[in-house]
Amino acid sequence: GSTETTSERVIGIAAPHVSPEGGWQCYQAAYKALTPDLSERTFIVLGTSHYGQPDKFGLTRKPFQTPFGTTRTEDKLISELADQRAVLMEDYCHAVEHSIEFQVLFLQAIYGPEVRVLPILCGSFGRHIRDNGYPEDDEGVKRFLGALGEIAARDRDRPIWVLGVDMAHMGVRYGDNFAARADQDEMTLVRERDEVRIGRVLASDAQGFWGLVEENQDDDLKWCGSSAIYSFITAVPQARGMLHRYEQWNIDEQSVVSFAGISFSD
Repeated sequence: GSTETTSERVIGIAAPHVSPEGGWQCYQAAYKALTPDLSERTFIVLGTSHYGQPDKFGLTRKPFQTPFGTTRTEDKLISELADQRAVLMEDYCHAVEHSIEFQVLFLQAIYGPEVRVLPILCGSFGRHIRDNGYPEDDEGVKRFLGALGEIAARDRDRPIWVLGVDMAHMGVRYGDNFAARADQDEMTLVRERDEVRIGRVLASDAQGFWGLVEENQDDDLKWCGSSAIYSFITAVPQARGMLHRYEQWNIDEQSVVSFAGISFSD
C-alpha cells in the first residue's frame, strides 16, 4: 500500500471474536494494520456483551491475565467512564466473555504482555431495534457515547480502538429452518446484505447502519456485533474504514458465522 501519511493514520480496527481457528485470516487482516509505534497508546476494546445487561456498558478495573502475562489497566479513563449511569462494573461478565479476551491475546502478541487495555462490553441495543428507535433514545446510552467521543477527540495520546465483532449467524444452530453452507445458496445473499451493512460501517454512517439493522428486527441476519460497531461509529464519526477481508465460516455442518477484518483511519 501507499506510505502512511499523518492524514491517514490508523485509529482502530475491527476483528472477529469467533474462534481463532475459524477466523484467523480475518484476525490477521485486521491486526496487520496496527503498527509498532502504537505500543504506548491505550487500546479501547469494544466487545459484544453476550451475558451483560441490554443498554449497559460493562467495565472492569481488573487486568487481563493470559499465558503471555498481565495487561496494564487504564484506571483514570475507567474512573471517568464509570461515572456514567449506563455503566455497570461487570467483572463476572468479563471473566467469562471471549469477545474482548481474544483481542487482548492478539494485542499482547504484538505489543507485549503489558499493553494498556481499556475493555468495554457493549450490551445489546435490541429494544431499540424492536421499537424502530435509536440507541441514543436511552439517555444513559447517549451520555456514555458522548463521553467516549470526548475521549476520542483528545489530541494527545489518542486511544486506538479495537472492535471484537462477529456479523451474521445463520443456519440450524441459530434457529433457521435451513442448513447453512459458507458462500453457497442462502449465504450468497447474506454476503450481499453483509456488504451493504459493512459499507455503512466504513463510512461511519451510524443512522444508515442502524436503519439496516432494524430491517426485519435483525431476526434474519442476527448480527452479534451491532452494539459495539454502533458505539464506535457514533463516538468516532470521523473514522473511515477499509475492508481487508470478509469471510463466512461453518461453525458446524449446518451453521455459518460471518465476520471481517477492517481498519479505520481518520
